[in-house]
Amino acid sequence: MVVIAAMLYPGTARAENLTDAMVGAYNTSGLLEQNRALLRAADEDVAIAASTLRPVVDFIVAAQRDYSTTGSSSVAGVTTNTTSVTAQLGLDWLIWDNGARRLSLDAARETVLATRQSLVAVEQNILLRAVAAYFNVVLQSENVALQRNNLRLLGEELRAAQDRFDVGEVTRTDVALAESRVAATRSALSAALGGLSDARAEYANAVGRQPGQLVGRTSLPAGPRSLADAQALAVRSHPSILAAQHQVAAAELTVQQVAKSLGPSVTAGADVSSTESLSSSGYSNDATLSLTLTQRLYQGGGLNAQVRRAKASRDSVRANLLTVQRDVVQDVSDAFVRLQVARASLAASAEQVRAARVAFEGIREEATLGARTTLDVLSAEQELLDAQTAQISARAEESVAAYQLLSAQGLLTAEKLGLAVQIYDPTVYYNLAKDAPVKTSKQGRELDRVLKALGKK
Repeated sequence: MVVIAAMLYPGTARAENLTDAMVGAYNTSGLLEQNRALLRAADEDVAIAASTLRPVVDFIVAAQRDYSTTGSSSVAGVTTNTTSVTAQLGLDWLIWDNGARRLSLDAARETVLATRQSLVAVEQNILLRAVAAYFNVVLQSENVALQRNNLRLLGEELRAAQDRFDVGEVTRTDVALAESRVAATRSALSAALGGLSDARAEYANAVGRQPGQLVGRTSLPAGPRSLADAQALAVRSHPSILAAQHQVAAAELTVQQVAKSLGPSVTAGADVSSTESLSSSGYSNDATLSLTLTQRLYQGGGLNAQVRRAKASRDSVRANLLTVQRDVVQDVSDAFVRLQVARASLAASAEQVRAARVAFEGIREEATLGARTTLDVLSAEQELLDAQTAQISARAEESVAAYQLLSAQGLLTAEKLGLAVQIYDPTVYYNLAKDAPVKTSKQGRELDRVLKALGKK
């Protein structure tokens, strides 16, 4: 289990950390709710398949009125009316079909397992989006602070250049250069504020609320020892691969089910009816038992076409499994390399910031002694700003890359991260629905309560 710990800034109210953002995304995601509903629909497909193994009972009430006229060529016809009511109870039960419906039930179960894994994949995407939104707000906030600080420093440089111009130490050109750089920085600050506004909007969309004060630095999850280890873990546990494997299993069962359904089937039937005449005191009671063997011999080529279609669908999902496996392995490789590059970039940018700061402070000191021009100072300050911007970008990139690698391995879930949320248990609804309970049964009433709690009824 990966545990995410965040350091709070001392002396301030509790700030939001990355865990808070992911909890918010998990609890408020409409996409998660949509896919949970799709999973419940797949659960009901199991119930529907299970119901086909049971008898079908119909109750029929029919009222009938007969008109009859009798007569001859010499005698006028006499019309009689007869009214009767029939109540009938009929039962049909497919008692043998060579196992076709049982295979259909097994295929529905595999589809449920595939849909569960698809739900996990959606959960990973939602959490990764929250991670990216979180660190983008942090990045843009730091960029705004950096531009504001740079604007303050340039304002000081402008005032110093103006003072030196007043005493004749520099020319008007030096003052104009300082004014130009201040104007450019104001423009950069406006762009940074726009970027922060966009980042906050994306955060609100991904997490479900506007960001507060965010903790800038969090401890990152421990990465794999090697790329090979990461790829091996992903092949074993990534939800997209597991979903594709269950889809293949369902397709295999469907091929068998279609082939079996072309064979003979045996159906038992029972009908009990009572007919009472309302025009007289007559009545009749009837009962019928039947056992029917059915074998379809010809359907214009449609029978074999159904088998071929099922096999083609199976071949399609088999190919998809191979594609998904390759994509997952590549995603792991891309995320692993991205993280390594981000870490190298962060280390290099830290050294760049250190060197640029030393250079800037030295050039500014030399400028006070007349050994450097205002342009030299402004150039050194811009280089320091560029280095600091690269550093905060590299820090955000490292953080996002670490969680992207976690997602690529199939480990970015609320359960594996240990998030303080009510984990959605897909087995609760499935266990209630899988046996197709009737509404009046105890299990059916429990299922109704679950639906009511979900706000779906």
